[in-house]
Amino acid sequence: MELKTERLIIREVTWDDLNDIFILESSPEVDEYNTLGIPDNINVTREHLRPFIEDQKAEVRKKYSWTIRLQATDEFIGHAGMTLTADRFKMGEIWYNLMPSHWGNGYATEVAKRLIRFGFEFLNLHRIEAGVATENKRSIKVLEKAGMTIEGIRRKILPIRGNWVDNYHYAILEDDPWDEA
Repeated sequence: MELKTERLIIREVTWDDLNDIFILESSPEVDEYNTLGIPDNINVTREHLRPFIEDQKAEVRKKYSWTIRLQATDEFIGHAGMTLTADRFKMGEIWYNLMPSHWGNGYATEVAKRLIRFGFEFLNLHRIEAGVATENKRSIKVLEKAGMTIEGIRRKILPIRGNWVDNYHYAILEDDPWDEA
């Protein structure tokens, strides 16, 4: 499965992407607000990816994971995903991480908007959510630019480097205005 934006290719993860994702997850800058922590070795990343790759064969999908690549060069610049809830709730949660060298170019917003479009148009979701550490100003801007609305705060819910961190809860509904780009 491949999704495109004006500048990006968002391609479903394969085992061939393992090393790129391991390098991304090993970045201290990426880890700053990441609940996974820096992997001890590539096998940790392999086990993190396993459920997403195995779910590709499921009759009813619950997990999606994509690499983010520049259309012009096919360069790996990040990783994104969506996890779905039980069918009757028609809800998904999105997430994304970019290589720090590609921060500040609008790529994360492009990805978030494209995942929202995928969720509403292809998966027929009613609601798409995202959580973000309250101190993660960059990601907060991305979610707001993507049309998501802050719904509240979840106190001390994120385990980040041995500390419990507060999380803003964002969402967008199928009948909210959203950019169909």
